[in-house]
Amino acid sequence: MHSTKRRMIDVGLQQLLQQGYNSLGIQAVLDAAAVPKGSFYHHFADKQDFALQVVDAYVVDVHAVLDDCVNDPALAPLDRIRRFFRNVESSYEREGYLGCLMGGLGQELSGVSDTFRQKIEWCFSSIADRLQRCLDAARADGTIAPDSDTRELAELLVNCWEGAALRSRLKRNPAPLAVMLEFYLGSLQQG
Repeated sequence: MHSTKRRMIDVGLQQLLQQGYNSLGIQAVLDAAAVPKGSFYHHFADKQDFALQVVDAYVVDVHAVLDDCVNDPALAPLDRIRRFFRNVESSYEREGYLGCLMGGLGQELSGVSDTFRQKIEWCFSSIADRLQRCLDAARADGTIAPDSDTRELAELLVNCWEGAALRSRLKRNPAPLAVMLEFYLGSLQQG
């Protein structure tokens, strides 16, 4: 990715996290990234295209961290999940508990934009796909019940995390994230 485009996406991510899509101004992105207006339109068709590309870049980063965790054979399957969400929690802390970009944009735009609704739903589903692999492994090794619906459990985890991320943002602390994760993982384990 071109360095100018990357700089605008990085700035856009922070601004979308802080103020959402509707308050995002292209000129503010250009000023913060120190690039001329022509650079924006060289890389992006419009504000929507820009925000969608920010989401794409964000989810690529999320997938990289998630894949690193879920593919770690040194950890038990549920510990892989725990590691991923602890990494996310640390990221939220560094960013001042602004939460998840996809959750924020989903809340803001899903009722008014099918494009964003579909994109964000795909992002959440792709995370659930990866989490399901760990849950499948946990079912196979007997950590969770053999009749567990791992797809349903993966979707539930994403849903619960997003709710906890919102509460963490409201409280400006990680407690809702940690409590939710430990409750979820503890409730899965057999006997």
